[in-house]
Amino acid sequence: MRMLAGLLMLSALNIAEAAPPADHPILGIWKLSLPELGCSETYRFRGDGTTLVTSAEEISESEYRIPARPSAKGFYRLEDRVVKDNGKKDCAGAVMKPGATATNFIRFHPSGKLFLMCADETMNTCIGPFERVRGEEA
Repeated sequence: MRMLAGLLMLSALNIAEAAPPADHPILGIWKLSLPELGCSETYRFRGDGTTLVTSAEEISESEYRIPARPSAKGFYRLEDRVVKDNGKKDCAGAVMKPGATATNFIRFHPSGKLFLMCADETMNTCIGPFERVRGEEA
């Protein structure tokens, strides 16, 4: 029991360390429309360093890390690890597995209403735009 409590405290500390500042531009709800697939994905970036993602039938939760400021090239390095998934297919027909990790690079539009998610700190391999959803923040 004592060991479990210690592990839970460590886990809470890791999430707290990963939590972005309260004014971070990533926080909130973002929608990625995929008209070629007839589908969309919704990403809820929470202030505690966790996300809730819905994509087609998939519902997943993850923990993420993102720096407070962008790099000199204007990108934020986003590290993400899936912690829960309902085992159903996403818009692309894939099923995410808990433990899966990804590193992407986020580039915000100056308006703060859009971002692109890129494979590296260039604009060569990106998806988006992700559009901020207003009025549904939770």
